[in-house]
Amino acid sequence: MCFQNYTMINKDVVIIGGGAAGFMCAIEAGRRGRSVLIVEHEEKTGKKILISGGGRCNFTNKTVSSDNFISGNPHFCKSALAGFTPDDFISIVEQHNISYHEKTLGQLFCDGSSRQIVSMLEEECKKVNTEILLNCTIKRIKKNENFELHSTHGDITAGSLVIATGGISIPKMGATDFGYQIAGQFDLKLTEIKPGLVPLTFDANFKNSFSELSGISIDSIVKFNKTSFRENILFTHRGLSGPAILQISNYCETGKPIIIDLLPDKNLFEIITGELRTIPAPRTELINFISNFFPKRFAEVFCNTYFSNKPMNQYSGKDIQYISDKFHKWEITPSASEGFDKAEVTLGGIDTRELSSKSMESKKVKGLYFIGEVVDVTGWLGGYNFQWAWASGFAAGKVV
Repeated sequence: MCFQNYTMINKDVVIIGGGAAGFMCAIEAGRRGRSVLIVEHEEKTGKKILISGGGRCNFTNKTVSSDNFISGNPHFCKSALAGFTPDDFISIVEQHNISYHEKTLGQLFCDGSSRQIVSMLEEECKKVNTEILLNCTIKRIKKNENFELHSTHGDITAGSLVIATGGISIPKMGATDFGYQIAGQFDLKLTEIKPGLVPLTFDANFKNSFSELSGISIDSIVKFNKTSFRENILFTHRGLSGPAILQISNYCETGKPIIIDLLPDKNLFEIITGELRTIPAPRTELINFISNFFPKRFAEVFCNTYFSNKPMNQYSGKDIQYISDKFHKWEITPSASEGFDKAEVTLGGIDTRELSSKSMESKKVKGLYFIGEVVDVTGWLGGYNFQWAWASGFAAGKVV
């Protein structure tokens, strides 16, 4: 139920934020017989769910462990993830007869649209009499015996207050720093806040050389220090994107190089030297030869940027090694990222040392909970951040 004209509301539980984590917390708390209100400052709930997965919602991943998450405390997420698994969420999806499919690396998507997931969550809320207040902005929060919230729709009181406001990525979808403000009000520490799962940008030299390749995608292994991901990279007008780049963006640092293997599963040095041992040795020019492995436009730009183009039989062994290394160990240094406007998630958040890993409750303020992306737990690309939202929301919903 959605209400617009309250003047005084009294609830057991108020959840600020009508996204994935807030929904799951409301559903579980409502099942326990608690009176629950979701307060959403936008005109509708689940806006980030609706745009996720290209409109099909990558709602979880078949295989989830703490290794798929980044946090100041890598063990913090374990309890919640164990308490609500991908199978638990899949069970709800199947109960609502929502068909889905698996893409690469265990990623699960709706066959239809993301709207099905939002409708499912809203329906589950109705079953347990959770109420939803839209277009409502919280002006002030006080804590006496209960929490007292002053809003654009009147005063609200609650014994438990859950902050499920998310991070600050994609501000055009309504993201704000409200959750961090509340943490500051109650003297909870934050970790460093950064854009996560975000395209990388490069200097003018890179853009001058490669911006014309915008739209070309290449299967690659992208590495920073000891962390690597194998998926596609995508050239953009400003730099690089694609799944492998988004993944490594959570780990890499501006001004430090990433290493890209553009030909995984192949050894270009052995391929070229093997060709040159044939009789007669091929006189194919390098660009034409490299075009056997890549789109022609990429082969032309890459080779013209780094090599002199000539017949293959005119390269020395040292030349061939240099060519091979450039394709297998392409070292480039990001100058920046596309920032929060293009970031899929926010790295950092409420310091996990401030919260109970079992309930998400503040250790300093009884009855105050933080769940989902607002907490310093960030998942990989591929449904992991949704699973953290479901799991952390469920953990809080069991106790609020």
